[in-house]
Amino acid sequence: MAAILLTVALTAHAEQPLYQASDFANIEKIDTHVHLHGPLPTLLSRASADNFRLLTINVNYSDFPPLPEQHRDALALREAYPDRVAFATTFDAAGSDQPGWEQGVMRHLSDALAAGAVAVKVWKDIGMQQRDADGRVVMIDDPRFTPIFRMLEGQGIVVLGHLGEPRNAWLPLSEMTISSDREYFKTHPQYHMATHAEWPSYEQQIAARDRLLERHPKLRFVGVHLASLEWSVDRISEFLNRYPNTSVDLAARLSHLQRQASIERDKVRRFFLQFQDRILYATDIACQGPQEDSACAAQADEAWRDDWRFLSSGDTLRSAEFEAPFRGLSLPRDVIDKIYSGNARRLFPTAWPSAELRLQ
Repeated sequence: MAAILLTVALTAHAEQPLYQASDFANIEKIDTHVHLHGPLPTLLSRASADNFRLLTINVNYSDFPPLPEQHRDALALREAYPDRVAFATTFDAAGSDQPGWEQGVMRHLSDALAAGAVAVKVWKDIGMQQRDADGRVVMIDDPRFTPIFRMLEGQGIVVLGHLGEPRNAWLPLSEMTISSDREYFKTHPQYHMATHAEWPSYEQQIAARDRLLERHPKLRFVGVHLASLEWSVDRISEFLNRYPNTSVDLAARLSHLQRQASIERDKVRRFFLQFQDRILYATDIACQGPQEDSACAAQADEAWRDDWRFLSSGDTLRSAEFEAPFRGLSLPRDVIDKIYSGNARRLFPTAWPSAELRLQ
C-alpha cells in the first residue's frame, strides 16, 4: 500500500512546475535550528530579505554563553522580532542525582514555556558527558528524566533531541566521510568518540534514545541533525516509521544526504517525498553577537541559497564537504513548502505570529 501511495504521489508531483532561483525570496521559509546570542540586526535584516523566520535553540554547550545569558538573549530577540524569531529552552543535566534537581528543572521549564519557549532541547551531554557520583554514565532513558518527559508529553511540548553524534564521530579522522566532521572533531576532541572508549558506543546512544521514545509514545519529538542517523536514509526511514510522533531536522547534516545523492539520488529524493510531512529545514548556524553579525548574515545567506538550490533544482552541484558531484533533488513545490515552513508551522503553531494576528 505504501508503495502504491508513493507512486501516486510521484505521478502527481511530476505535473508540478518546479520553483526557480528567482522564487527564493518570495517563499516563506523557516530555519528551525539556529543559535543566536546577543543583538544581531544585520542577520535579522538578511533573514527578512530572504523571507526566513528562525528558531533559536538554547543548549548547554561550552562554546556558547552560559544558559542564563542564552535565555536572556532569546527573550530579547523574540521581543525585538516577534514575527521573525522564536526560541527553544533547555536544562542543565549536571547534578541530576542530587536532591532537588528534578524540582528545579521542572520549575525552570515551566517558567521558560510560560515566557514563550516553543520547545525543549535535550543534548548530547546526556550520554556523552554526564556521570553519577559513582561514575556511571547518565543516559537519556534513565528513570530520573521520566517525570520531565512525562510532563512534556502530557502538555504536548515538542522535544528537540540531539542525542549521540554523527556516526563519523566513532571513526578515525582519516575515515570520516564529510570534511566539516573531520574539522569539528579535530578541534573538539572531547566529542571524538573513536578516542573515548570509556563512553557508550554509537549504537548504544541510539538505543537509549529509542527506549525513551518507546517509554513515551505520545512525546512530540524532533530528532535534530537527522536523528544522528545522517549516514543512511534507510536508517532514518526506519526511525520515522517506527515512531510516528517523530520528525527530523536537517541541521548541519544536509551534506550527508548530498553525499548519498551522489551515489543514489533517486533513493534520497524518494526519502524526501515519502516523509515530506516530517522533515524540517534547518542549518545549525550559530552567531555570537555584534562581533559576528555581518559575517554570520553573509554565511546564512550563502547556506540558505545553496540548500535551496539542492532541494528545489536539478542542477549538477559540488560541495566542499566531499569530492563527488551530485544533482539537486528537484522537489515539487508542495514538498518544498512543507519542508521549509508548513511542517514547522504545524509543530510550533504559536512560534511566529503574523502582524495581523498580533493586532487582533
